[in-house]
Amino acid sequence: MNSLSPWALLAGTDLAKAEKPLFSIDYQNFLFQVFMTIDSLWISTTLPGKILCNFRCAYSPGGFTVSDEHTSESGITLILNTVYGRQTVAILVDTQKPVPVLRYITTLKPKADLVIPYWPKDMLFTAQTRISENSTGKIHASQWGTRTGFIYMSPTRPKAAPLLYLQNLSAISAYCEQTETSLGDTVGGEWPELGFSLPASKKPLKAGKEVTISDAFIAFGTVIPKTEAEVMTCYLDLLARIYLLMPLPDTQYKPWPEILQNGLKDLTESPGCWSQVAGHKYFNAYVSDYDTPPEIMVQLAILLPLLDYVEWSGTKLEVMQTIKEGLPDFYNEKLGTIMRWLPAAEDKLKGEEEQKMPMVMDSWYLHHPLLNLSRLALKGDKIAKALFLNSLPFAIRVARHFKYIWPVFYKMDTLEVIKAETAEGKGGEKDVAGLYAHVMLQAFELTKERKYLTEAEHAAKTLKGYGFDIFYQANNTAFSAGALLRLFKITGNKDYLGLSYMCLASIFRNTQLWDCNYGYGKNFPKFFALYPLNDAPYTAAYEEQEVFCAIHDYLKHAEGVEILPSVKLLLAEFIRYVVDRSVYYYPPMLPPDMLEEDPKTGEVDPKLWIALEDLQDGWLKSGTVGQEVYGAGNAFGILPRHYLRIPGRDFMVYVDYPIADLNAVKGKPVSFSVLGSSELECRMMLVKTGRSKIPEIEISINGQKHPAKGKKVTGGNQEFKIPGDCSINLKFT
Repeated sequence: MNSLSPWALLAGTDLAKAEKPLFSIDYQNFLFQVFMTIDSLWISTTLPGKILCNFRCAYSPGGFTVSDEHTSESGITLILNTVYGRQTVAILVDTQKPVPVLRYITTLKPKADLVIPYWPKDMLFTAQTRISENSTGKIHASQWGTRTGFIYMSPTRPKAAPLLYLQNLSAISAYCEQTETSLGDTVGGEWPELGFSLPASKKPLKAGKEVTISDAFIAFGTVIPKTEAEVMTCYLDLLARIYLLMPLPDTQYKPWPEILQNGLKDLTESPGCWSQVAGHKYFNAYVSDYDTPPEIMVQLAILLPLLDYVEWSGTKLEVMQTIKEGLPDFYNEKLGTIMRWLPAAEDKLKGEEEQKMPMVMDSWYLHHPLLNLSRLALKGDKIAKALFLNSLPFAIRVARHFKYIWPVFYKMDTLEVIKAETAEGKGGEKDVAGLYAHVMLQAFELTKERKYLTEAEHAAKTLKGYGFDIFYQANNTAFSAGALLRLFKITGNKDYLGLSYMCLASIFRNTQLWDCNYGYGKNFPKFFALYPLNDAPYTAAYEEQEVFCAIHDYLKHAEGVEILPSVKLLLAEFIRYVVDRSVYYYPPMLPPDMLEEDPKTGEVDPKLWIALEDLQDGWLKSGTVGQEVYGAGNAFGILPRHYLRIPGRDFMVYVDYPIADLNAVKGKPVSFSVLGSSELECRMMLVKTGRSKIPEIEISINGQKHPAKGKKVTGGNQEFKIPGDCSINLKFT
């Protein structure tokens, strides 16, 4: 028998007595009925398999009186009077698609200043009698910290298809602003008593001021998954189904060409970004961090985005040669591999952290630089090719030693494990196997030697069974997704495609599908932000930028592959919001009073266009870790992927969705494909680069002329709304 709270026991008893529903909808073996009990308003939902899931959409310890109600074919709205104020509840069942979605929105208008010390969870599984008897279920994933407020679960006794509960926490921000509370860890619980509960107030709600206290979406699966891959794809499909119904925040165009120039100037000219060792200049990891030796990951994490920009713009940057000149000094001849720390400066390491010791390697740190070296090698860089190929035997030896299951830290000279697990019972860095597979596929592409493909497959097969736990670090998980998609294309083995979806599902599980509009959070958007680690309390510029680029790469490899419509939708939307909000990692875009004055590493300069490592929950200051120089790739990754240069024209075409099949020839119409989903729109702009006016334009979408004229915006630019998943043809006069 499951342990239950007094509120759950009372709810079950009261629900069992409820007879006549206030409202009901029967849809494809789902029955939704609204009942009033002594202290709650419930939506009792009968799932296929006859299991009952009950959703508490209103609660009052003293009970309610109904003062008004309105019904329609798809829902009911009730106005409920309580001793402490008025609650308004709107209930809607969306039946426009085979997967039904239940939504309920509840607002509270207190009669007097009101303190809320406790609020019960809003979901309770019961027997058919509605009594809280024994039932079992599996929680596949749920909210951690300030990520999306969700639970993805499957009833197992009785057995039923999964369901996804998602609380639109953006709507609760006004409550948090008044009560000085956070929405972190507000969705969760233990079976069978789950869901959202209001955080206990530190300050009272003001009398007469209405606030939203719940905005819940529940999408119900229709098929019981039989495999791990089916569990993950069901999550992606249910998430996309809810996403289309959510109130999505608006985005604003950001002038990335100007932002890039600001960042390039500060990156190259600010003394705090550089150190000098043995006659070579190296980038610091953090602004004014002179105590930590240079790291090869940092140098390459800056170099590769710069290369993207140079290839797009046709310009030359001296800083790239400066970086390249220092790379060979990271190679250890005795071990036959590149090192994390610059060997000539390892004596700076003081051991204040486990990995800050000579010869200690963080598992992903070996493979990430190799991946970037392979990208340079494939572009013809001979020095990078030599460093990459010469380091591969060591990387393979390490992989085989650990049987493709990497610890967190190990000694490079002895392979002694320094730290085996991220936490007790959690295992090591699980997604490193996918990152290693990516490196091996790069080696296979460069050399055509099949042994590297074999290594990639050995590593990929160890990822089975991890589910959402595959995620150790966001960029590595994204690289893993791409590698697994490539393996599917090479081998035709559908297991790899399923594992690729597993990686993507774990990435979306670690995003924040809500805006933190309380405290300092009012100063910057955070919708669809991605957390760098599975237990990180903040979002980070570097990992988001790398995932952004990795997803663009994923979509290129997906050409010719019928990937899930939900994946197309979610990937494109993630990209759209990254382009919108990444500028707020730069301190000049934020009020100085929300920046940490004493960061963990180096200094934070409020005037410097170098990204903060961390954006925190609304009640916390940001930049607590430091200002990360290696996050400088932000703008350099966005500009080449979202601005289309038009030969012979004084303007560029900007699209905030990913695109493909670009055809831009001087004097000819411009054509390209917009990716994503046709169910959503994205922004296209004509952005001036000179003094000339933007000419008249004729737009065709999927071969049909588009009648809408562009909206004139600041600077003489023009803006258009276009659908996702379409072909665009632009004819200029």
